[in-house]
Amino acid sequence: MKKLLTLLLLGLSVFAISQETLNAMFYNLFKFPNSLPQNRELILRDILDEYQPDLFMVCELVTEDAADLILNTSLQNQADPFARAEFVPDITKPSDPIQTMVFYNTRKLTLLSQQNLPTVYRDINQYSFQLNVEESEPIYLEVFVAHLKSSTGTANQQIRLQMVEVVTSALENLTQPNTYVLFSGDFNFYKSSEPGYQKILDPTNAIVLLDPLNAQGNWHDNPEFSYLHTQSTRVSNTGFGGGPNAGASGGLDDRFDFIMMSENFEASSLFSYANETYKALGNNGDCLDKDVNDPSCTGEFSQTLRENLYYMSDHLPVVMQFQVNDTFLSTNNLDFKPEIWFESSNVSKKEVIVGINLEKMNISHGKYLYVYNSIGQLIQMAEINNQNKVVISTDSLPSGIYYINTNNRETTLKFIKK
Repeated sequence: MKKLLTLLLLGLSVFAISQETLNAMFYNLFKFPNSLPQNRELILRDILDEYQPDLFMVCELVTEDAADLILNTSLQNQADPFARAEFVPDITKPSDPIQTMVFYNTRKLTLLSQQNLPTVYRDINQYSFQLNVEESEPIYLEVFVAHLKSSTGTANQQIRLQMVEVVTSALENLTQPNTYVLFSGDFNFYKSSEPGYQKILDPTNAIVLLDPLNAQGNWHDNPEFSYLHTQSTRVSNTGFGGGPNAGASGGLDDRFDFIMMSENFEASSLFSYANETYKALGNNGDCLDKDVNDPSCTGEFSQTLRENLYYMSDHLPVVMQFQVNDTFLSTNNLDFKPEIWFESSNVSKKEVIVGINLEKMNISHGKYLYVYNSIGQLIQMAEINNQNKVVISTDSLPSGIYYINTNNRETTLKFIKK
């Protein structure tokens, strides 16, 4: 009996050790860093210190310097090292320079590639990750980050729907086994009957997506949905600079910010959504039409956190946690990148930049990168020459889809020439 109990306890301890978490956050940073108050990167640091996201998805990032400010200051206190995706200016709407971006824990995630998805209004960005786990079969995570058209009215609803359809079409290209999907952003939906919201949840999509809260109804200014409102954190925008740079006012009364997930997060025993962890961070559920830092809005989120959220943005972040029934690799064991990956966007006008894993690739048998067109014809070669980055010119290529691989053909990259 004692031996059986010992074995049982040992088994439980091994299971406990092998179960890890992945924290996700989406946050509309509101014209970061241009809007008041100054030094918002420090306010953001305190918010991130409290939640500690592993995958930090954002919109309304104004400049590449702002992305570096977040990486080097706001994320400086995290336990693990972080990296960011490439900052790619918006192709669809260059007149309104507010971008989406992801920052990620490099111990837990490897960014394999990224691409811009142009839409009728503003680009949506797609990021392809692989989890750094010891499981023999790789786990892939596709992340879409969007900022959909704002405002009420049928015309704006139709634009939001058209933008969503760009993502649902992209789902058809995700054919890798063990692929999971997150679709996050400021969606500007007012109610669940909106065509764009319904399209996200369409059961005929190539990959079926779910709203983790499954909250159907009219969210706007509705006390029944007080717990999920994310805008506005402020009743008044006085003191935040005036005009469009001051942000929205009116208090918490809208659910604009979302993280949608693929349905396999509910069915998987390997990578799963941790129930009841999806929340509007800082929303204690009793703050309808109030400032998020109103002392009467009591609950699990502290006054200090809510003060920071009040000053940081006119939106609240949304967060959720995932369970990974495997062990993440240690920081000393991250020989995890494939042979090749994109260091640039894979939507190109003049060039693409390919990262090279020189240790993994057998250089004596893989001296070149090969570029093929969509019908498999070899059209270009680029010498690697012991470089860890290779620039491939696309100036002379006609518009279309192209593929890059090596002699080993372990990884094939796809890019689009505009």
